[in-house]
Amino acid sequence: MAALWSLTAALSASLACASALAQATPNAPLPLRPGDHIAAVVNQELVTAYELTQRMAQAREDARRRNQRTPAEAEFRTMILESLIEERAMLSHARDSGIRIDEAEIDRAVQVVASQNQLTLVQLRARLAQDGMDLPRFRANIRDQLLIERVREREVAQRIRITDGEIDAFIEQQRGAAAGEVQYNVAQILIKLPENPSEAAVAERRARAEQAMARVRAGEDFGAVARQVSEDDNRERGGEIGLRPADRLPDIFLETVRPLQAGQVAPALLRTGAGFHVLKLIERAEGGAFRVQQTRSRHILLRPSEQLPEAAVRARLSEFKRQIEAGTRRFEDLAREHSLDGSAPAGGDLGWTSPGQFVPEFEAGMNPLPIGGVSDPVTTRFGVHLIQVLERRSTALDAKQLREQARAALRERKFEDAYAEWLREVRGRAYVEFREPPQ
Repeated sequence: MAALWSLTAALSASLACASALAQATPNAPLPLRPGDHIAAVVNQELVTAYELTQRMAQAREDARRRNQRTPAEAEFRTMILESLIEERAMLSHARDSGIRIDEAEIDRAVQVVASQNQLTLVQLRARLAQDGMDLPRFRANIRDQLLIERVREREVAQRIRITDGEIDAFIEQQRGAAAGEVQYNVAQILIKLPENPSEAAVAERRARAEQAMARVRAGEDFGAVARQVSEDDNRERGGEIGLRPADRLPDIFLETVRPLQAGQVAPALLRTGAGFHVLKLIERAEGGAFRVQQTRSRHILLRPSEQLPEAAVRARLSEFKRQIEAGTRRFEDLAREHSLDGSAPAGGDLGWTSPGQFVPEFEAGMNPLPIGGVSDPVTTRFGVHLIQVLERRSTALDAKQLREQARAALRERKFEDAYAEWLREVRGRAYVEFREPPQ
């Protein structure tokens, strides 16, 4: 999911910085406002008391809309100040990373910000001037935010390690959870053993079974050999026993054929109380655990900011939904004009996806929709989405796809912890000096 929406996060961040029009920038820090003072210094970056006050007011308003209580004033101030320090630490770290943001990316981000605020570029420039910021400073802010997102995406992704063993364990967990749904069609060549066989009888029948296996290995048709020499009741069908749920196969059969691909013959004879078996896996029907419903969807992504709070974003997306359902606007046109995702040029089309490729909140909003249905606004860590389902299909996953799905699910599980660890390290390496307000 993080990979799919890497550009989303970067462009979304530009909207957030658009609302903080008075923030300091690397080359031309804004002068302190009358009565303002420096609350903290983070490496070479400043956090002002005015900015802290503004951020606290916004956090209180967000909490009020969610019917949440904020901590006591001193604790709340410390918490918000720490979040600003973390942001400055990330910015300082990003500037030292060597990554560069080209002018074309900034141009695109400026255009998106103007569109999101329903402004032309001329009107955006005038709006910036009203807030005491010129366009070069605004572009520098956008560059910083894009830079932070690019570094965060790269370095957090590098921290997420997924081993083949973890993938195997994940798949086996899925397999175990739906073992009864997996069905196997196994063919066998059976050379029976009599009751209480002598060593000579065992040796003679083993030799017959080994000869049958050798013929199969040499390229003879398994079914033809089974019909000639097998002693089981299915020999006329080439030894096939037909599709059976895993829990209806003998455990020793299941252990033998489970590692095989369809069409493969077990590498060694299997001996049971019935005799010697040459086993071939004809077909594996994976059942619900390995057959998935894929969805082709598209979305429009907006991101809340201080000047465009989440309530306003949701209202705007709800208006988009009303226009789409009324037939006055097309979903894909609105996505091209307004979405902050990298899929915007394609009308928001996200292509075919399997379960687990999106964050849970997105899938919870997408999965109940009928074909052609449009969701209500859905909030995720990337912003607020309007989702439309275009198509659905049921498809069986081959071994490679199954492992890719497992890897994606494991990566999503580990993302939050990896990000939190990365942020702690960036914050821990930063020089932070707290300043007392002037007396």
